[in-house]
Amino acid sequence: MNQQMLERVQGLLHSACQEKEIAGASFLFRDKNGDETFCAEGWADIENQRPIKRDTIFRLYSMSKPITAAAAMLALEQGLFDLADPVSRYLPGFRDQKVWENNSLVPAARETCLRDLLMMSSGLSYGGPSASGQQVQAVFSEGLRRMYRDDAFTTQEMANRLGQCGLEFQPGTRWMYGVSADIMGAVIEVAAGCSFREFMKKGILEPLEMVDTDFYVPENKRERMAKTYYPGTLEEYTGDNLMIQNRMERLPAFESGGAGLVSTMEDYSHFAQMLLQKGEWNGKRILSPRTVSYMTSPQLTEPQRLSLPWQALFGYSYGNFMRILRAEGDSTGLAVAGEYGWDGWLGPYFINLPSENSTLLMMMQRVDSGTWRLSRRVRNVTLALAESSEK
Repeated sequence: MNQQMLERVQGLLHSACQEKEIAGASFLFRDKNGDETFCAEGWADIENQRPIKRDTIFRLYSMSKPITAAAAMLALEQGLFDLADPVSRYLPGFRDQKVWENNSLVPAARETCLRDLLMMSSGLSYGGPSASGQQVQAVFSEGLRRMYRDDAFTTQEMANRLGQCGLEFQPGTRWMYGVSADIMGAVIEVAAGCSFREFMKKGILEPLEMVDTDFYVPENKRERMAKTYYPGTLEEYTGDNLMIQNRMERLPAFESGGAGLVSTMEDYSHFAQMLLQKGEWNGKRILSPRTVSYMTSPQLTEPQRLSLPWQALFGYSYGNFMRILRAEGDSTGLAVAGEYGWDGWLGPYFINLPSENSTLLMMMQRVDSGTWRLSRRVRNVTLALAESSEK
């Protein structure tokens, strides 16, 4: 354990709790020797004074996406699909797609293919003020109304409905964050002939012994689940976002590849370690080294890369539902070329540093976070001290 790193990170987490930026958080850094620095601060449940622990269960939201990418890579290895395949081969809702141009719909120049999904270049967003975004938002709104009914959207029904929305741009021409990982989950379901959850559990979660990672939390584990809080007030958030249940008490009809998983610090560390070890974990081969190399390589064209909108992505490319650093000097903080990972709406954060054979993980449940100020401060401290400890 790196004592200086532990003290400095613990201090940052403690201050964030004291200032009511977060209710609590946990941190894990595993270095190239397998040595771990772990700490946790604050509450998983303020009302009942339950502290955050290593086995606390968190809603991953978009940190589900790298696991979905691994499932897609597994399907690729098994010959279940070709990344050049049109999405319409699996989901009929993607036939005859249209693109919004000058306030009118025109035919797409080509079909959206599976690689467009993995690159987030499909032209489908998470909703917004544009004509395309309003159509996507309408699908989510209907899905939210039906979530707890017998006619709730299934994984495939949701994807087919999204495929009927007009696109923001011609497929493959730009990058836009959106529902592509949800659609990939439905494609995997069709190609594999089983539910997306079943494919993921058999191929990824069970071999990696990710025993607490799923699309819901069974009753015997719910006392370990963290509650979600608003920053500033630490008032509990109880809503359902992106058709993901806040309470996570029942297996959903819509198994969201983009945002639907819950997990623990321990479970996600197994997944991260598998990628660092080129597809192997605990003596079990999950993916081939060549597949992991492809999965973790930057893949955007220059026009696509220039459309990355967020300051947190300065210096990064993208590929297979993860950011991949291409230029350290363009980053807004300390960074290591080739690092990859992603984060989630409630603040969970993940990076692997393959050149240093290291992993950094954070877990929290703070509304509207993603990669935010605390995440960047913690990574700066971690990367600086990790380097100094090796010299």
